[in-house]
Amino acid sequence: MANKIRVGIFFGGQAREREISYLGGKTAFEHIDKALFEPIPIFVDSLGHFIQINPELLYEESIRDFFPSKNLNRGFRVYIESLGELNETQLYKLIYKVGKQVQPTDFPQIMDFAFTIMHGPQAEDGSVQGLLEWYGIPYMGPGLMGSAVGIDKPMQNKLISLVTGQKKKSVTFTREEWAVADRSKQFTDLINSIGFPFVVKAPHQGSSIGVAIVRKRSLEEFTRAVNQCFFEVTFKKSEWEKMTERQKRHMMEKMSNLDEGIGFPVMVNGKILAHPADLMEELDAVLFTSDSVTVVSAHAEDYVMIEEFVVGQEFSCGVIQQDDGKAIALPPTEIYGEIQTFDFKSKYKSNVTKKRIPVDTSLENLHKIHESLLKTFNTLGFCVVTRIDGFLTPDSRVLLHDPNTIPGMSPSSLIFKQMAEIGLTVTQSITYFIRQSIRERIRSGKNTVQFRQLLERLDSMIEERVNTPRKKVAVVFGESDEQYKTAQKKMGEYSSSPIYEPVPVCAARNGQMYKIPVNLMFKADIQDFGQAIGKPKHPFIIEILEKAKSVTKKYAGSFDTQMKKLSESELAETVQFIFQCDSETLIEL
Repeated sequence: MANKIRVGIFFGGQAREREISYLGGKTAFEHIDKALFEPIPIFVDSLGHFIQINPELLYEESIRDFFPSKNLNRGFRVYIESLGELNETQLYKLIYKVGKQVQPTDFPQIMDFAFTIMHGPQAEDGSVQGLLEWYGIPYMGPGLMGSAVGIDKPMQNKLISLVTGQKKKSVTFTREEWAVADRSKQFTDLINSIGFPFVVKAPHQGSSIGVAIVRKRSLEEFTRAVNQCFFEVTFKKSEWEKMTERQKRHMMEKMSNLDEGIGFPVMVNGKILAHPADLMEELDAVLFTSDSVTVVSAHAEDYVMIEEFVVGQEFSCGVIQQDDGKAIALPPTEIYGEIQTFDFKSKYKSNVTKKRIPVDTSLENLHKIHESLLKTFNTLGFCVVTRIDGFLTPDSRVLLHDPNTIPGMSPSSLIFKQMAEIGLTVTQSITYFIRQSIRERIRSGKNTVQFRQLLERLDSMIEERVNTPRKKVAVVFGESDEQYKTAQKKMGEYSSSPIYEPVPVCAARNGQMYKIPVNLMFKADIQDFGQAIGKPKHPFIIEILEKAKSVTKKYAGSFDTQMKKLSESELAETVQFIFQCDSETLIEL
């Protein structure tokens, strides 16, 4: 096989979603096809430095566990921006501990392609994409226009309405308007014009950060929701004075956590404070004489968006492309369960949220969902992959919102579950993202000869990869959640290997062994797996499989959609190795 293509995996960044990006960077590094690509981890810190980091640092719990330091800083876990102004020597020492700094001018010398898994402002909005275009590096996902649209929620709403004809009430107002408003009157006016309850959103955030639902006719709750989405918080003297030092520190730690706090630096009475300890001292001083003080994020939103609250079945659906650019909508995932809203915690930190594929509705409604998705994808400048969320209302209306041009990419992310329904593993999905992105960069009319040569080289490598036999490993798991999780992990490990090919096999309690289709290895747990194996293939998914068959063939070769019973002799004839998930041992036959 030809020399591997060097892929810079960009993760981290300056946005509030940097920890989700960190998880995605680990996924890409672990699951990228090692026969085709050489992964180069590029950590982008929250000051915008590009750092080629030591790969073992991808296995920390959080960015703050390794950068700027493993040690607490004045008793707090902080991001580098909380250290304030750093001179070149200080910065060099911090970076040197984790890797080496890379300048954008160095990109062409160290990588052939940029796999950008960075979310939010200054990452997903076209900023990094424009930088990469300047230096002639093809990158993952949509181009500049699709990226710009994908970060602007009010603009998305307007364009989706024009494209699909959907009607969804929404308004925006600025921080200045909020500061001088008669809030009681504004609350009443919103209820009369938008309806109740309603949703407050920060217009440039993702991962459901900066989203609040106002469910009570309470001016206090309304004010709190708007302030949350402006990323500001008010401290009251009466409450602050009752807190112990430990409670104050805990509150500062929560403010540092970007999934629940406003982050640092912050502004207090015109003063910029970078560190939680400095804010504690400032609050002690200010609240000694004042009844209250408002703390505002240095990266606060300038305006917020109010949307009507939609009652219906919530779904999320990825859209990809065939080689020729024709869009294919994947099976939509329904999100359900006892949740108030599909927010950051329910997405990433909760077991309450449940998911099913496809949405539990009629075939006619599923076609309606796809029709709206494809119109939106094809018109708003999206390409390669975009995950679009929406609702199906009780009267069968489809209301779309929040296109995500760089979906979250942990192994359990919705986009990988949906790609698995057309037969692709995480590894094969990543290969698709890279290959199709190169094809889309050619359409931009820049560096076309160079990118065509890269595309031809990769296409040849993919064809050889799919058609070259590998040593097959039966990943055998029993009917326990622990073994199923182990099997999922080993499936990912062997899928990215140049040598091995995994074959998932369930050793059932009845003594039989069954070869399992790849899509059934993406369930939330063994209970979901057990429920899925007894169900026939949904007719809507059968339709999608037919539409996506060229994609499946190119990246996976084939897709066995049915579970198959295996005898011991048949298993021995099929594989060369067995990995036993109960004992976590590899046996050569």
